[in-house]
Amino acid sequence: MEQNVNNKIDLKDRLISFYNNNKLKIYIIIVTLIIILFSTALLKINKEKKNSIVAEKYIEAGLYLAADKTNQSKDLYEEIILSKNEFYSILALNTILEKNLISDKEIILDYFNILEKITNSKEQTDLIKLRKALYLIKINNTQEGKEILKKLIQEESTLKQLVEELMFE
Repeated sequence: MEQNVNNKIDLKDRLISFYNNNKLKIYIIIVTLIIILFSTALLKINKEKKNSIVAEKYIEAGLYLAADKTNQSKDLYEEIILSKNEFYSILALNTILEKNLISDKEIILDYFNILEKITNSKEQTDLIKLRKALYLIKINNTQEGKEILKKLIQEESTLKQLVEELMFE
């Protein structure tokens, strides 16, 4: 019993000694952790704020489009794409393509390249490549469009079966 009490006292003395010898290091670690937590929280809040601003612009662009104000709508959609928001940029480009808001093929292809760079998941990247290939085929650049489709098949894309069906049509 006496040995158990001595062990507890020993442990307590060692902890106090460790604390006294490493006060500065302990304080630095605690302050660093607090700064990291606050920074993470601020970055998350900032990202959410930017996302809601882009969402509002997307809705506004849709309202302009419904009111036949295509120039204002096109400008907002382009701004959304250039904001590089992973979700709304894809939607904006799809709307531009569906409504034929931009006729310049080079600009559209630049937007596809932007979207390919900002997507994080392979599935989204594959969908963007498929959409790009279909766009290229639509604008009579079938050779380049088919090359992209072949690459999707070779990369064992999740869209492989769909792409193969498109290639044989």
